Amino acid sequence: MSAATAGRDLPVWVALSSTPHSIDFVQVGPWRTRVLQAGPADGEPLVLMAGTGGHLEAYAHNIQAFAERFRVIAYDYPGHGYTTHASADLELPDYVEHLAGLLDVLGVDRAHLNGESLGGWVAVKFAAARPERVRRLVLNTPGGTMASPQVMERIRSLSQAAADDPSDERIRARLEWLMADPETVTDELVAIRRAIYAQPGFAASMSHILCLQDPEIRRRNLIADEELAAVPNGALVVWTSNDPSGPAAAGMRMAEKIHGGRFEYIADAGHWPQWEQREVFNKLVLGFLSEERSR
Repeated sequence: MSAATAGRDLPVWVALSSTPHSIDFVQVGPWRTRVLQAGPADGEPLVLMAGTGGHLEAYAHNIQAFAERFRVIAYDYPGHGYTTHASADLELPDYVEHLAGLLDVLGVDRAHLNGESLGGWVAVKFAAARPERVRRLVLNTPGGTMASPQVMERIRSLSQAAADDPSDERIRARLEWLMADPETVTDELVAIRRAIYAQPGFAASMSHILCLQDPEIRRRNLIADEELAAVPNGALVVWTSNDPSGPAAAGMRMAEKIHGGRFEYIADAGHWPQWEQREVFNKLVLGFLSEERSR
């Protein structure tokens, strides 16, 4: 293990073990949705939203810190994790509708949204469509503004291969694409994702998730400048030194187009700073959201 990763490989459920939390399934329309909740029931809701093909464990190392101040809600999207598998292509309106329904089921009127990759994409679309339901956004290496053929093909090939053949090798290759340091991909993280991808029918669900990597479908779902301008209460855009999805300049441009937008850069991290540089990431998020509370 390198010095850079020493002390950062705390197992997922050890990271959560000292924080009271619940994991349950709630029905949101046709979707039996897996949800983790932690923190004070009367706290400001903070929704954690993972990336393409991801699952709520992506935020395991952040929940303890966030739950000290917020009602934390992490969930598996339609077609993802242990939520109902997808039987048709999922585009951004589907994710936005599902999030609105989830908040309704959980009795949440307004929430902070903390989205990574696809999660950031959904957060912006949701904020633009339903600004009255949003507090502040944290957009961690968000998707939705770029359409690089090389990146889309890489995501598609790695993700579908891992779902078609959920071997340790293919799962690890998909996860290592997210990280600056491959050693950050622990055996436990591989086992968690392998169990999800090995579910009967998940490979077909993945094909519907990956429709957003098709150039034509992606184009009609991209975030418009008017949607960025419609974000109501500001956003923190976080980019990293080793993000494979695109350059930091893309995040800077996004922040500039959001009223009250702010850009922050994290060194020595890939697409998952909440995993590799979690202390830095947690501090940025908590500082930004605390400003909203004091306004």
